[in-house]
Amino acid sequence: MGILDSDSCPPSSPQRPDQELTWSWGHRPRSEAMAPPPPLAASTPLLHGEFGSYPDPSLRLALTLTPQALHIQKLRPKPEARPRGGLVLLAEVSGCCTLRSCNPSDSAAYFCIYTYPRGRRKGRRKATHTFQADGAATYEENRAEAQRWATALTCLLRGLPLPGDGEITSQLLPRPPRLLLLVNPFGGRGLAWQWCKNHVLPMISEAGLSFNLIQTERQNHARELVQGLSLSEWDGIVTLSGDGLLYEVLNGLLDRPDWEEAVKTPVGILPCGSGNALAGAVNQHGGFKPALGIDLLLNCSLLLCRGGSHPLDLLSVTLASGSRCFSFLSVAWGFVSDVDIQSERFRALGSARFTLCTVLGLATLHTYRGRLSYLPATVEPASPTPAHGLPRAKSELTLAPAPAPPVAHSPLHRSVSDLPLPLPQPALMSPGSPEPLPILSLNGGGPELAGDWGGAGDAPLSPDPLVPSSPGSPKAALLSPIIEGAPETPASSEFLPPTPDGDPVAVSPGGPLDHLLPPLGTPLPPGWVTLEGDFVLMLAISPSHLGADLVAAPHARFDDGLVHLCWVRGGISRTALLRLFLAMEHGSHFSLGCPQLCYAPARAFRLEPLTPRGVLTVDGEQVEYGPLQAQVHPGLGTLLTGPPGHSVREP
Repeated sequence: MGILDSDSCPPSSPQRPDQELTWSWGHRPRSEAMAPPPPLAASTPLLHGEFGSYPDPSLRLALTLTPQALHIQKLRPKPEARPRGGLVLLAEVSGCCTLRSCNPSDSAAYFCIYTYPRGRRKGRRKATHTFQADGAATYEENRAEAQRWATALTCLLRGLPLPGDGEITSQLLPRPPRLLLLVNPFGGRGLAWQWCKNHVLPMISEAGLSFNLIQTERQNHARELVQGLSLSEWDGIVTLSGDGLLYEVLNGLLDRPDWEEAVKTPVGILPCGSGNALAGAVNQHGGFKPALGIDLLLNCSLLLCRGGSHPLDLLSVTLASGSRCFSFLSVAWGFVSDVDIQSERFRALGSARFTLCTVLGLATLHTYRGRLSYLPATVEPASPTPAHGLPRAKSELTLAPAPAPPVAHSPLHRSVSDLPLPLPQPALMSPGSPEPLPILSLNGGGPELAGDWGGAGDAPLSPDPLVPSSPGSPKAALLSPIIEGAPETPASSEFLPPTPDGDPVAVSPGGPLDHLLPPLGTPLPPGWVTLEGDFVLMLAISPSHLGADLVAAPHARFDDGLVHLCWVRGGISRTALLRLFLAMEHGSHFSLGCPQLCYAPARAFRLEPLTPRGVLTVDGEQVEYGPLQAQVHPGLGTLLTGPPGHSVREP
């Protein structure tokens, strides 16, 4: 396992309640409300001024800051009537910082913006803009102007309200949020750690976030870690892997005796694994175009840097043995679960393993006899648009979902941290200086970026923090040590202990009661719909995505309070099933008119396989085969999503 950390400049914002987004990193009670700031038009000028360009101060620029972009226009030596490349979208900005020259005779101050625009080949590339504030005679006056711009930009990025007619000062900025990053170094064909070092850590440092990073060493390691955390000292837990690591974190939080408070801890995901379904849904929620690989990682990292959380529905799944686990993604049986588990043999292929096993599964297509029962959604949503019409099966009470809103036990070791977390051995490295580069560094000791700055004759710049360290800062206050292992289970726990041979999914002693579900094996109450027959697949999914590029439920939202049931009946041809999965890349599979494809939104369901052998998965993890049932718990968790997107325009 390993731990990394960084502490730098502008922090995240206090909560701004919104129906879809909470601008908060902390543990503010959900019932607490603050008056949102008055909305500003996207083109409303907030700041305007003239600056020099670093390292060439003879190039004079006019800057205009609006709620959604920074506009840059060249004034000298040759003014531009129509600025080219002078628009910096805030949706593509990771952070900013203020700097000063190491030359004592230089009275100018500087502020720097880190952006990740799309290049000609559609991939994101880092770009740095540094501006020289030199309009005043003294450094103190120029510094105040540079900090005013950096503070305003940070407030916009974090969702903090700017004072209408008051002075913009760094006092508007709270402390940097503290994140615990958990990385599976073997994720993504073993590239997760490399992606983390090369992409994620620099961006988080640029955003001014404090963090500790721990490398997990084995299955269920993350689950054990979160059980021993002092959660009040962290503003969020972020996993850098596939969906499996977040599954461990959420179930670890619900394993705790204080699960009711623990599960409110915001959790996030940065896609560094093979299965990145939730990251695909976060990417869509943020308004970005569908992406894979590094592009998806950079998109999600940008959203994390912005801050903001959203309620997350969790599915309580009771297995045949009586044990219970919690799902944020899906329960699968049949073709989907077969492909998921068989692909484990080809993990070295990365996400291509799913494509390979899909082809193999089509060649040996199976059907499974079973019984599916579900409690329909109590309120029937509006009818879907024709483009996403959903099939209605005979005598199955299939309700049509509302269309989606438009979206433009070893000790800790190998640790790196800038937060004073007690560790068994010294940190190996600091993200503040992965490779010593002496020219320039970010506020608070982020990654040094000498390559972004001037030539040999230029005076080097040094950090000039917006928020100076204070006695209450993360570096000054010692954090509690992380203790591995599960806390003591309350004696009143009604759930069974783990089986001696160790089931893939451990027992969850905590969590809310399933008030909609009778015990497995007992009759269902009135109002449930039951159908029995041959199935090719059954999928119960919570968010919109089944994979980073598979939109299984295009109308689903993180907190719609529904589990979206999709199943394919026996009798479908291999060609028709392949067409469904190809159309699922765009979320248009329901418009194909396939008679075997059925859908129903539900609050709870029960699945009883009647075929003696098969595979069941929960969030891609294999569980014991047999009857199971599940209930949605609306908004039980909290997901770090960043701000909702408004159709980000990308060249």
